[in-house]
Amino acid sequence: MIGTLAVNVILHEAVRQELEQRVESGNYKSGTMLPSTAALAREFGVSAITIKRVLRDLQTSGVLRSVAGLGTFVRERRRFVRNLDFSLNSLDDANRLGIPARVEPISINREYILDPQLAEFAAAPKDKPMICIRKAIIAQAEKIMHDTTYVSIDLDDKTIDEFSRRLVMEVLAERGLEFTSSRIMIDAAPGPPEVCQVFSLPRGYPVLRRLYKLTTASEDQFVAGMAQSPFDRLACTTEIDLAHRADACLRQR
Repeated sequence: MIGTLAVNVILHEAVRQELEQRVESGNYKSGTMLPSTAALAREFGVSAITIKRVLRDLQTSGVLRSVAGLGTFVRERRRFVRNLDFSLNSLDDANRLGIPARVEPISINREYILDPQLAEFAAAPKDKPMICIRKAIIAQAEKIMHDTTYVSIDLDDKTIDEFSRRLVMEVLAERGLEFTSSRIMIDAAPGPPEVCQVFSLPRGYPVLRRLYKLTTASEDQFVAGMAQSPFDRLACTTEIDLAHRADACLRQR
């Protein structure tokens, strides 16, 4: 019994490594459908159960995706690069790269901030619910970011409706809101169910989170939120002015 189990484990790992290698080498290209379970079982000389387990593991790790009634496909791995500076929003980054981008609204409600890390990071007010805007950012027909923004400012229905088509910062800036600074924290975490559902990922798939707090000229105006993306779909860049820092250090001496 133990010997049989050990052999099954070895076969499982061998098949998994071979399929991963085929994806990495481009033998199985991004977006293409894999051979059927039966065909793979015949090719590798293993049972259909072993193949199904391998495919399930590779789906969990983000290498493959399954489409009900169609089959198993190599997951597309486009990586979107954006600037950490909040003033350069995702749509601007995409258009600069010649990538068509748009906003897909998910919901607009009045809610309290329930995420404890975001509430602590942004020092969120606890006395009343805020406007909560959830949306997906789509580039080249692929969802790259799930964004949730909380706004404490009283706004008319027309402005709130604009949030379903455009980015919150753009809309508020056009309404005369003056942003003076931004504070950002980046971390990695298991994706919550609602975010994984948007990206059609297994529950708990790792995501890159960007918590942000925007400061305005008035302390009564609260704007903060959290942008989340699959860890293999987003990279962030930033630029540091070393000359300015060197001058500041010299002045402190």
